[in-house]
Amino acid sequence: MSHKPTLFTGGYNPEGAIKWMDEVEIIFEAMGCTEENKTTLGTYVLIEEANVWWKNVKLRIGLDGVAIIWEIFKREFLRKYFPADVKNK
Repeated sequence: MSHKPTLFTGGYNPEGAIKWMDEVEIIFEAMGCTEENKTTLGTYVLIEEANVWWKNVKLRIGLDGVAIIWEIFKREFLRKYFPADVKNK
């Protein structure tokens, strides 16, 4: 059984962002992924614009070597790739 999520490139694609997030979380569950590893493993497949975005988020909120837990990643990810105006439609 392969647990390889789709690469996420970023850009304006709210439906794709939600689909990617759901896919990654299904893989986490199937793998029995610990909370400590979710952010590291989930962000491993961010490429291009999404990877640049993630590097900037880490600089902004991951100061002093503080680990960024998955729930914080999700909040930031959805804020960026699934904005409130799209949610309310």
